[in-house]
Amino acid sequence: MINILVLCDDFWHPAEVVKKGLKPLSGDRYKFEFVMDAKDILTPDMIKQYPLIMNCKGNCLTSGNLASWFEEGVTEVMPQDFMEYVKNGGGFLSVHSGNTSKENDPYTDFIGNFFVTHPPRCDVEIKITGKHPVTEGVKDFTIRDEHYEIVVTAEDAQQLFQTLSETGGVQTGGYIREIGKGRICVLTPGHILSVWHHREFQKLLINAIDWCVGRI
Repeated sequence: MINILVLCDDFWHPAEVVKKGLKPLSGDRYKFEFVMDAKDILTPDMIKQYPLIMNCKGNCLTSGNLASWFEEGVTEVMPQDFMEYVKNGGGFLSVHSGNTSKENDPYTDFIGNFFVTHPPRCDVEIKITGKHPVTEGVKDFTIRDEHYEIVVTAEDAQQLFQTLSETGGVQTGGYIREIGKGRICVLTPGHILSVWHHREFQKLLINAIDWCVGRI
């Protein structure tokens, strides 16, 4: 059983989507524990208890509060604490809104990308570009989703797949990094529930979880 800490819920991305999206994966293999108000719950000692943190949350307190999640001197776990967690062997999986930080933001330095924009929801093609355990057994597929445009800033990022749409062009859709003893995986799809329930996306999630914790 892998205990996974899931951070979710912001103004544009309600926790309900993530909770319902992960429900089919819950069982004997994975146990998901959800935190929404991360500012007042997380501590460095707490996150050490989990082999994997899944972040599906932008820099926003909750779905009902636009105040910043990360606030120096107030928030107990800042981006640099996530970096130390990974360096010491933790896994970090950043899905969709976990990739909405701004340029020159401390979280950008950690995760390795910053958000630019996305067009209105549209058909998005997922094209596997990298042979890696995270993409093992995953076929190209098409979803209706927000098509994120991100700028990858991490020089060590290894691209896994591209995302393509008529309105958004060709973008990096997923990549992995290894930092110290730990691992980071980024997946940009996941705005609506039907994406989380898509068979190929579920394969990506399962592979990403297992890779981040060193199971594969």
